[in-house]
Amino acid sequence: MLCADFASSQARGNPSEQTQARVKALYAEGMSALRKQDLAGAQATFEKLIRIAPRSPEAHNSLGWVLLSQGQVDSAVEQFHSAIRLRSDFPQAHLNLANALSQRRDFAGAESEAHEAVRLAPKDSETHRQLGHVLSFRGDLPNAISELQAAIALEPQRPELHDDLGSLLEQVARTDEATGQFTEALRLQPDYASAQLHLGIVRWQQKSLAEAHTLLAKASQAAPGSAQAHYYLGLVMEAEKQSDAAIAELKKVTGLQPDFAEAQQRLGLLLQRTGDIQGAIAAFRNVIQQRPQEADAHNNLGLAMLQSGDTGSAMPEFEAAIRLRPEDAGYIENLGIAHLQRADFDSAITQFQTALKIAPQDATAHYDLGLALKLKDRLPDAVTEFHKAAELAPDQPDIHYTLGVTLWQMGQFAEAESAGGRLRLPPPHL
Repeated sequence: MLCADFASSQARGNPSEQTQARVKALYAEGMSALRKQDLAGAQATFEKLIRIAPRSPEAHNSLGWVLLSQGQVDSAVEQFHSAIRLRSDFPQAHLNLANALSQRRDFAGAESEAHEAVRLAPKDSETHRQLGHVLSFRGDLPNAISELQAAIALEPQRPELHDDLGSLLEQVARTDEATGQFTEALRLQPDYASAQLHLGIVRWQQKSLAEAHTLLAKASQAAPGSAQAHYYLGLVMEAEKQSDAAIAELKKVTGLQPDFAEAQQRLGLLLQRTGDIQGAIAAFRNVIQQRPQEADAHNNLGLAMLQSGDTGSAMPEFEAAIRLRPEDAGYIENLGIAHLQRADFDSAITQFQTALKIAPQDATAHYDLGLALKLKDRLPDAVTEFHKAAELAPDQPDIHYTLGVTLWQMGQFAEAESAGGRLRLPPPHL
């Protein structure tokens, strides 16, 4: 926030008329550069202004705002402190300092400055808004909500205030109230991308896919650089079974924000599902690069490699997943399947038995153990496992068929017919 009343403040230092005119001209030049989004030009102008009027709090505040807009947080903080030293009752400088300290994650300091801004300018909606933001960063959502409500009471026609309040209400599961705030923001400004995004997410969560699609498509069009808008639109398309369109949206996300791990994960799963295994492997590798300690990422990469036939590369990924989460029976089963595909039946049996110690009611693990035992010609033990699997998952035809075939191989034809039910079993070799 910049100071609107720069000219009148120059009277404090009693500069000459010529200097005062030069100061006003430079300030106007800096503001003109800002309107043109020429931050570098604005910075150079305000730096020149400070050399002429070093005791101008407004000049320091303006330079700080420009520096903060360029991501030069520490330098901005210095300028805001300079402005406050020169004028302690300068609410805009306190407000800007609160914003800068928040970006530096000094939330205690940011809260102190935001409170001071509210004390100095209690009728300014932006001071309440900034205090609400800081309080939300500190986890004090009830008071953050109160500050946004105070801001709206002062300026109910600002759509961004309704959108901010809606976001806070959604965080405390007051979804109906949040929806009302997002709707009001869009009534005030129908093309407000942030409110379209937030209301679209709510509708997606509520399974109102058509409305969510419309809102998120508008948000992504209004803000094509918003990775979040494209991400949630992709999730809606996935829920609508539009896999190709969802993949296209998620690729936009990863292009805009390569370190968006959730988007890389969803993209990998969709590519895997649609048969682009190499694309899935690349996406899962990106996830692991960002989150090497995420067990699911290693497991997903292992499964994709297994699907591609690269069992040797899949196994270290499953082993990494197990190291990170040793009590996950699913990861251990996947490692067992990798051993099974390499015809290392003894290792496969060991892994499936380990998984069953953790999840004894897992029908798939019993079935896979039965397959490994069958391939080791331990047919009675295999039948025992197939029976257990059939008891746990009686509706799975593969289990009954494999049980029947195994019993047939053992010469137990009546039992095989009973196990196979209406499935056709091969005739005995006479």
